[in-house]
Amino acid sequence: MQPNMKEMMRQAQRLQAKMGQLQSELSTKEIEASVGGGMVKAVANGKPEIVSITIEKEVVDPEDVEMLQDLVVAAVNEVLTRSKEMVEGEMAKLTGGLKLPGMF
Repeated sequence: MQPNMKEMMRQAQRLQAKMGQLQSELSTKEIEASVGGGMVKAVANGKPEIVSITIEKEVVDPEDVEMLQDLVVAAVNEVLTRSKEMVEGEMAKLTGGLKLPGMF
C-alpha cells in the first residue's frame, strides 16, 4: 500500500471508531416534543426510539378519541424529527459536514 493510502485507511478507522462512540452517546441523549399546549409530550433518544409518552388527563375525552390519537401521532412525529436533526447535527460535527451513506 502506498503511504497516502495507508494514512487514509488509518483516518477512516479513526473516524469509524469515533462514529461508533458517537452512536453510543446519542443512544442515551433524550429530546422532547410537546403538542396541544403541552397536553401530550413525547420523549425520544438518538437511536431514534420513543422513550416515553405523557398524556395529561385533561385531554382524555372518551367522546373525542380521534383528537387524542392525532395529538399522540403529532408528538411522536415531532420528537422523531427532532431526534433525527440532533443526530444529523452531531454527525456533521464529527464528519465536518460530509454526508456519509448509511450513517443515520
